[in-house]
Amino acid sequence: MAVRRTDVARLAGTSPAVVSYVLNGGPRPVSARTRAKVLAAIEQLGYRPNSIARSLRMSRTMTLGLVIPDNANPFFAELARAIEEEAFAHGFTLLMGNAAESDERQTTYVRTFLARQVDGLFIVPAHGHAGFLPEVERSGTPWVSLDRQVPGATAPSVLVDNHGGAREATNHLLTHGRRRIACVAGPRDVMPATDRVSGWRDALTEAGIARAEMSVVHTEFGRRAGYRAARELLAQAKRPDAIFVASDEQAVGVLRAVSEAGLRCPDDVAVASFDGIPGAAYSTPALTTMGQPFAALGRAALAHLLAQQAGTTAPTEVLPVTLVRRGSCGCPDPPGGDAPADGEAGSDAPVEVVQP
Repeated sequence: MAVRRTDVARLAGTSPAVVSYVLNGGPRPVSARTRAKVLAAIEQLGYRPNSIARSLRMSRTMTLGLVIPDNANPFFAELARAIEEEAFAHGFTLLMGNAAESDERQTTYVRTFLARQVDGLFIVPAHGHAGFLPEVERSGTPWVSLDRQVPGATAPSVLVDNHGGAREATNHLLTHGRRRIACVAGPRDVMPATDRVSGWRDALTEAGIARAEMSVVHTEFGRRAGYRAARELLAQAKRPDAIFVASDEQAVGVLRAVSEAGLRCPDDVAVASFDGIPGAAYSTPALTTMGQPFAALGRAALAHLLAQQAGTTAPTEVLPVTLVRRGSCGCPDPPGGDAPADGEAGSDAPVEVVQP
C-alpha cells in the first residue's frame, strides 16, 4: 500500500499541511524541531511525493538548466559545481548540457530544457553566434548569462572584473622587475578574453611601455593552445621575460613550453594567469593567478534567477577577483602549492601512506 502524506503527518504528530510546508520549503515557516520530526517520519515510512502532481499544483518543476561551452575545461566544471551546490541548497535539481563550443548544440540544449519546463536557465555562451537567444527570450523563462554577456539579451549577466584582474596581474609582474611582458590571450570573439587583453595592455601602457613592444597571441582556451602560443612567443628574437596568460588551462601549456625551451620559471620567464582553478596550485612552480570567486558566482547567479521569478530584475553584476601569489611570478611558492587562496578553506586532513 502506498504511503500517503497523512501517514507521515500522523507519525510526526503534525498536520498534512505542515508536511507540505517541509517538502515545499513553505509558504509558512516550520520550526527546526517539527521539521526534524517530519523528515524522520518520511525516512521511516519511505514516503516519496508524486513529483509530477506536485509540479502541476505548484506550476514549478523545481529543475533548472545549465549550458556550458566545454565540460572538459576545469574552469567550467568548477563554475558548474558552484551553481549546482547553490541550486541544490534551494531545493532545485540542476540539469546540465555541454555545448562543446557549438552554437547548434547549445541551441538544442536550450530547446530541450525549455521543453522540460525548467524553472530557469543558466547559460555560459559558447563563443560566436548565440542562436538560442530568440527562443529563450520568447519563452519568458527566467535566465542568466555567466562569464560573458550576450549582445541584445535582456537577461542579467553575472561576470567578474576581467579587465581589472588582468591589469592587476600584469602590474604584479611589473613589480617583480619584468618589462617584456607578453600575453597569451583567448579567442578574439570571447568577451573575457578581449577584456583581459585590454587590462594587460593598459597596465603596460601606464608603465611607459610602447605598444610596438607588446606581443600578444590569440588562441583557444586549452593547454595545447597555450603551449603552442608560448612556443611562438619564446622563439621571438626579443624573448619575453614574463607572460600574462588569459586562463589557467592555457598557463599549464605555457609552463611546459618554457621548460622545453630550456628556460626556468620564474627565473627566466615569469608567468601569471587567470581563473584560480584548483589545479593551478599543483603545477611546478604553482601558478600565480587571479582567482575567481566561484561560490559567490553561484550565489549571485541563483539570486538573479530567483529575482526574475519574483517579477523583479537587476542589472548586470560584476564580481571582484583576487590575486593569488604563488611561485610562477617570483613570489614564494607554498609547500606543495596548496596553500589556500584568500577566502578559501584549506585542508589539514592526514594522508595515509600504505607500505608495500
